[in-house]
Amino acid sequence: MKTTHRIFAFLACVLIFSSCKNETEAPTESATALSKPTTRTGQAFVEDDQATPNVLNIAIGSPDHTTLVAAVQAAELENALVNAGPLMVFAPTNEAFAALPEGTVENLLKPENKNALSNILKHHVTPGNYSKEFLKKFKKLGQANNQDVQIEVIDGEPIIGGAKIIASIPAGNGIVHVIDKVLLPPTN
Repeated sequence: MKTTHRIFAFLACVLIFSSCKNETEAPTESATALSKPTTRTGQAFVEDDQATPNVLNIAIGSPDHTTLVAAVQAAELENALVNAGPLMVFAPTNEAFAALPEGTVENLLKPENKNALSNILKHHVTPGNYSKEFLKKFKKLGQANNQDVQIEVIDGEPIIGGAKIIASIPAGNGIVHVIDKVLLPPTN
């Protein structure tokens, strides 16, 4: 009798397992993403909606910095702006870029001018996380392009390379100081 129960139990298990469909799951979004070739990789392209926005996220989210974001993308500097930092970015507004001589921005965005564009953008970045008030203590800052930008205090306000800070936004990896002028590196 025990043998008969064992046979029935075995057959029941076989029937149960054979009735289950053997379907493969559709590839997940991440599996699909891994199989697609991409040309832009790195930390800047990882989506994270829970952490404090980094300096790049702040610029991307600002309607007043679309020209700056286009320039950062053309120079392929996104990954540099998401580094742990701390980074202090002087972010010119769209109006600041529009004040450059006609055709300057369009010319800089051309692939053959990537190095010049990169140099200009790096002139807007320095290590540190200094408030507008603290910047008054400096006469110059060493920028990421290995050149200095001068700081003056005029009417109690720090003026960075001739640009006025019109807003300051803390970031997860530093601070973004919104400025009203594009900082052009000195020509040697």
